[in-house]
Amino acid sequence: MNFILALENAFAANKNPENAFAMAKYMKNNFTFFGIKTDERRRIFKEIWKENKEEVSANARKIALDLYSKPEREFHYCAIEILIKELKGNYKKEDIQLIEKLILNNSWWDSVDTIAKYILGEYLLEFPLETKKVIERFSRSENMWLSRSAILFQLGYKQKTNIDFLFSECLKHSHSNEFFIQKAIGWALREYAKSNPEAVIEFVKSSNLKKLSAKEALKNMC
Repeated sequence: MNFILALENAFAANKNPENAFAMAKYMKNNFTFFGIKTDERRRIFKEIWKENKEEVSANARKIALDLYSKPEREFHYCAIEILIKELKGNYKKEDIQLIEKLILNNSWWDSVDTIAKYILGEYLLEFPLETKKVIERFSRSENMWLSRSAILFQLGYKQKTNIDFLFSECLKHSHSNEFFIQKAIGWALREYAKSNPEAVIEFVKSSNLKKLSAKEALKNMC
């Protein structure tokens, strides 16, 4: 595809080995990088996207999966940004399979958190009757990133937050010793506290959360 080829060439032409080393180290060496910082990467990406707008719109899912299969992390970020823009208001019910694949592959907090909030969360707003089934399945999974996504998917919901889902997910995972789960619980509660601080304070007081989760939940209210 013209878009992917153009993006590959542009990223290769702008690679920075020194930045790439530092970026990989920051991500615990889970991924390789071209070493293109966020603002520059987005500038290059948006320019090429604009030049290939019709191709990207017509093939968003395939392009995203192709980009996600490449080793460099910058491609993964581009894949996620394409889906956020192109699928909003245009999700299909079967897209949950695509979303789950993205969460399970190339998994780390930077990608999973964005997918959970802006893709999974948006998908479930468009298909609310799927929420219970999807979140319960993700939450039961032995995969930590699916469980984290089940906790975080309502991050942008504000007053639309289903408090029963939020609190039940937090309780379900409250005994986890996994750092990323404890942080997710705290983050989800802290975000909802912006809309309903009293409910979050009461929940934290009455729940036996791990210290990290409770601290994160109440961080902005102490």
